[in-house]
Amino acid sequence: MLKIRNLKKAYDNYNVLDGLDMDIKKGALFGFVGPNGAGKTTTIKIMTGLLKPDAGMVELDGQNVLRNQSVLKDKIGYIPDHFGVYDNLKVSEYMEFFASCYGMEGLKARRRAHELLVQVGLGEKESVFVDGLSRGMQQRLCLARALIHNPELLIMDEPTAGLDPRTRLEFREMVKELNSQGKTVLLSSHLLSDLAQLCTDIGIIDGGKMILTGSMDEVVNQIHTSKPVIITVQENMGVAMNLLKRHPLVKTITVRDSDIMIGFAGDEHQESELLAELISAGVRVRSYMRESGGLEAIFMQLTNHQKERVVLSYEDESGL
Repeated sequence: MLKIRNLKKAYDNYNVLDGLDMDIKKGALFGFVGPNGAGKTTTIKIMTGLLKPDAGMVELDGQNVLRNQSVLKDKIGYIPDHFGVYDNLKVSEYMEFFASCYGMEGLKARRRAHELLVQVGLGEKESVFVDGLSRGMQQRLCLARALIHNPELLIMDEPTAGLDPRTRLEFREMVKELNSQGKTVLLSSHLLSDLAQLCTDIGIIDGGKMILTGSMDEVVNQIHTSKPVIITVQENMGVAMNLLKRHPLVKTITVRDSDIMIGFAGDEHQESELLAELISAGVRVRSYMRESGGLEAIFMQLTNHQKERVVLSYEDESGL
């Protein structure tokens, strides 16, 4: 649905975007993450027509949106990271104003506005002034406004920032429901735990480039295989070490007392095969497990620009 190629943007000789590539499939709920200054908001502003890139291509359903801004207006709904200032406007007036931006007037606009306000849980707030709404209600209103023209793609920049846990959960459920109804969603957030539970796909940006992207299942599998296997040996440590040193999928070995931590490049099936080999060789294994990890762990690993220690908390190393 959305294709970005070699996107570049610089400010005062600083490359905010340095050849960014991105693909979002139709119907995806795409989590877009990266550290501060990685280029997320700049990318979103270019996607939504608020900023022009120095180079690159942005296509939506095969149409170049950088040349045809009307495509953006028709097909994209945008929720920015701040609500804006709308003094002396009631909720209903706010919605009807944005409906008029898309050519809807009169009864049609009022019906559409009411329908969306009910959908986001603000059906009883139509006569309330916008600046009297809570932060959570303003975000609901912002979502209703972004849906006024029934866009195919929703782009959300930190929509749950500053919300309390209950409101964040409710907003997340609304986003999930919209996605299940066929909306394609790009969601930028620092709340990686939310994205891990919500998204079908994810992209991690750093230094203006996409450094990891794929379906959530693919990324979770990479997280799993990137974590070390910890083996606690009851007897025959020497036999275990000799077997592990010869194994083609064992990349590193670290030993502390009766624990062996290995960098293992195999999947879950190959993990179980390795355990069976150890037992068949006469090694008495007391415990055998992957070190726990999640999306936060791989994000920190990929976006940490300092050289990391391989051994983590283990102190003594044994080379292969």
